Amino acid sequence: MIRELSPELAKIAKNELNENPNQVASDLQNLKEWISKQAHLKARTDDQWLIALLRGCKFSLERVKSKLELFYTLRTTAPEVTLRIKPTEPQFLEFLRLGTCVILPQPKNSLSPCVILIRAGEYDPEKYNVADIMCILYYLVQILVIENDTATVMGTVIAVDYQNVTLNHLMQASPGLLKKLVAVSQDSLPLRLKGSHHVNVPSGIEIIFKLVSGFLGEKAKERLKIHKNNDELLKSLPKEIMPVEYGGTGGPLNDIIEYWAKKIVEYRPWMEQEMEFGTDESKRTSKNKSNQGSFRKLDID
Repeated sequence: MIRELSPELAKIAKNELNENPNQVASDLQNLKEWISKQAHLKARTDDQWLIALLRGCKFSLERVKSKLELFYTLRTTAPEVTLRIKPTEPQFLEFLRLGTCVILPQPKNSLSPCVILIRAGEYDPEKYNVADIMCILYYLVQILVIENDTATVMGTVIAVDYQNVTLNHLMQASPGLLKKLVAVSQDSLPLRLKGSHHVNVPSGIEIIFKLVSGFLGEKAKERLKIHKNNDELLKSLPKEIMPVEYGGTGGPLNDIIEYWAKKIVEYRPWMEQEMEFGTDESKRTSKNKSNQGSFRKLDID
């Protein structure tokens, strides 16, 4: 069963995402049949998961199939990101509690994109890697799209805070790793990215922005905003969503982090099942080879 959208979200989904309630059951069936015929693909077929993918691709079945392919292929071909810390292991909660990546809660009837806050300098680069942040994001987003209809319809924005980022952090971002991080976070996940905001940016990071922008589509480049300080950031994002540490009224960061820690524990059976999904490259037919490990230009809308 799929949750019914609020009238406001349903109207936006119809006008902007081409969602037709009379066609949804047929689209879901079409996807399930397609998945069952892909010998190499072991994928989740829950309705709520598949509807999130459909919304993320504006109900283009061909785009959904490509995204599904990439999402599960990267589980197999980029495990250094997607399986770096398994969400069923204690280390996942340990890293999550550092607060490097949280999804900010929204007011119940919000019609604005969901905000993902990344605090890139909140981990010890001697002990952890920037890819750990993306791994956390990868699994939190899966819970988000199962639970949050606003996120699936309105999309997300990413806010990156570079406070405390050092040269040791920056040196971890090799071009090869950045390419995979971009493919995993923005090309394979079932969410529409509506923009990114960057604050407290240290000097010397320009080269990384240049590298990343090479993997971005034109819309993503246009929607990349750099802010001088938190006050300026707050003018671009809803105050009621931003944590008190950023001048907002969205509650303290520690509470938000603990909310997600509890969610990960609650979703443990779901995540254990998730660990079983992926691709078996030995069963992939030549017809599907073009998707293997491919990192397309990001399709952002």
